[in-house]
Amino acid sequence: MNFEKLIDYFKLDKQEFYFQFSSHPNYPSALAFSDTLNFLGLRNDAYELDKEYWDELPEEYIAVVDNSFSLVKKKGNQFTVYSDKIKNVTKEELYKNSSEFVLLFEKTEAAKSHSSFNFKPVIYSIFGLIILYSLLQFSWYESVFNILSLAGVYISLELFNQKFGQESVIVNNICGAGAKSAAQSACSKIFSSDKTNVLGLKLSDFSLVYFLGITFLGLIFPDAQFVLRFTALTSVLVILYSLYIQLFVEKSFCRVCFLIIFILLSQIAISTVYFSWGVSLAIVFISVIVFASLFFTTAFFSNLLSQKEELKKSNAKNLRFKRNYDLFKRELLDNEKIKFTDNNTFFVGNKETKLHLSIVSNPYCGFCKGAHEIVENLLHQYPNDISVQMRFNYSPDQQNKKFTQLMSDFMYVYKNKPEQEFVNLVEYWFETRDENKVRQKAGIESSHENLGPIINMSVENKNAGINFTPIILINGYQFPDKYDREDIHYFIGELMEDEEIYNDITSVV
Repeated sequence: MNFEKLIDYFKLDKQEFYFQFSSHPNYPSALAFSDTLNFLGLRNDAYELDKEYWDELPEEYIAVVDNSFSLVKKKGNQFTVYSDKIKNVTKEELYKNSSEFVLLFEKTEAAKSHSSFNFKPVIYSIFGLIILYSLLQFSWYESVFNILSLAGVYISLELFNQKFGQESVIVNNICGAGAKSAAQSACSKIFSSDKTNVLGLKLSDFSLVYFLGITFLGLIFPDAQFVLRFTALTSVLVILYSLYIQLFVEKSFCRVCFLIIFILLSQIAISTVYFSWGVSLAIVFISVIVFASLFFTTAFFSNLLSQKEELKKSNAKNLRFKRNYDLFKRELLDNEKIKFTDNNTFFVGNKETKLHLSIVSNPYCGFCKGAHEIVENLLHQYPNDISVQMRFNYSPDQQNKKFTQLMSDFMYVYKNKPEQEFVNLVEYWFETRDENKVRQKAGIESSHENLGPIINMSVENKNAGINFTPIILINGYQFPDKYDREDIHYFIGELMEDEEIYNDITSVV
């Protein structure tokens, strides 16, 4: 499945999306797609809706158009569909080519962003500097030769990355937009037919070594014209091999391959007409070292990335098992249910909801910050669907004056201000760990609240055997030790719909 246009439109992390989608227990179903969007912060609900009611849909929704999940934007009787490619269709065409599945969504501020650093702007900047340097430093034919080398480096890098699951917009546009296009299929067919394997490198990888090498030599050693001319002429063998595979073996034409062939032929023409045959043994020696170093470096990174890709695929398969809700539920209900009597202290969220979380923590516990971030994010994402009680462990005879004052400040804000201010204050505490700053943010000079409810809550925690923090409970059941606390994000949707673990809130807390 191709989700490129959807991912780009919603500005989602592409690698994160595909990883979460492929690791879902129900991959590649509509449920997996919906849960992945929810996990990445795009709240959504799926429906099977007769076409006669589609006029009531909002201006943007997701549907299955031509057997592909697609974003649909409507304006009057015209619709724009973001699928393998962006296209405009009429209402009749849309209804004819769509199933009755629709997914309504809303963006949330808590959208998860795990994007790694984007190196492309840096690469483009380097390329721009190299082009500028070539134009200022060399003759026109040397500059053109170097610019062609850079074009070869860029295309080869895109092909290199594509080996490891990173889609290339440039390569896809050259080969033809749309995964089902004939040109795209031809490119994929030619790439998959490459049987070359030298230390894990394929023919497309050798093009990266080749273009990097001649780019380096062309920029650093202007006297390397003999080497550049010789290497350009040897590329004739690669051109003939590529044409043989395309014309006689696969009988398909690859546009990317022809673009690289065009670059090679252009460099052959320039080097033949303008480059000299003057030989320098020092330059030849350096050239051998450069190409050998690039070859082994490329082979090293290729093997390293191949291993990483295999581990990623293996991890995705393992996560499908781990994220199976039935297994999680069995582990959750296998714990003994804990019933608390206090349902008033530090209780936030929708008090009428059936799904209730309790977090047992200590403000001075280093690990508790992460657990509070998890439940606070869930509160932010699902304000009407869950409730949370923060159960701080506190005992006045064992704690210092600052701890007592902190608990008093928490209690004052909880009782006298909106609950969101209390949640923000707890979050601020874990960020700063400064009692004075907390008081300043709360806007109070002093507080002397009754801490009896907090003390009783701590006693209940201890009597329930909860001596270590942080601990998260779901409707009275302790979050399973076999799972990471962050895994609750994968199950929250099903937990909210599971009637079996729903109980009256008053019997849980």
